[in-house]
Amino acid sequence: MSIKNDVLEVIKKRRSIRKFKPEQIKKDELEAVLEAGTFAPTGGGAQSPVIVAVQNPAAIAELVKMNAAILGSSGNPYYGAPTIVLALASPKARATYVEDASCVLQNMMLAAHAIGLGSCWIHREKEMFSSAEGKALLKQWGISEEFVGVGSIALGYPDCEFPAAAKRKDGYIVKV
Repeated sequence: MSIKNDVLEVIKKRRSIRKFKPEQIKKDELEAVLEAGTFAPTGGGAQSPVIVAVQNPAAIAELVKMNAAILGSSGNPYYGAPTIVLALASPKARATYVEDASCVLQNMMLAAHAIGLGSCWIHREKEMFSSAEGKALLKQWGISEEFVGVGSIALGYPDCEFPAAAKRKDGYIVKV
């Protein structure tokens, strides 16, 4: 492709990071990533998702335990990231709740890469926040229990090289 642009380069180079340094990211870095999430497209422009940034080690440990239990693992499904950012949305508020929260997560992952942070989409939040333990967390955070977990990102400084992109598959694009 002959068009060059910083945004296009970030999209092409962002990859999932599964090894993080233990040090916490800087406040302004977190704010930049969160703000990018708030500019994601949402159905009808409703801005229906809720973003929850978790940096408290005890809260992270609770999320790790909940997610690992669903996975049937004793490991850390968030790869030791010092920050976990959740995207929650209400199916009662918008029919596009999954798509809306997914766009929020994608915007945050791209922003993270653009400023030198690593991220990885993590799943199982739907199961986590439909459980009694998850509903209790929502209540503790002041979020209605009608919200469901769509996904999250593990976020931090990479403790590895950014992986290279795999070759794009044949037939990925069909032009009609």
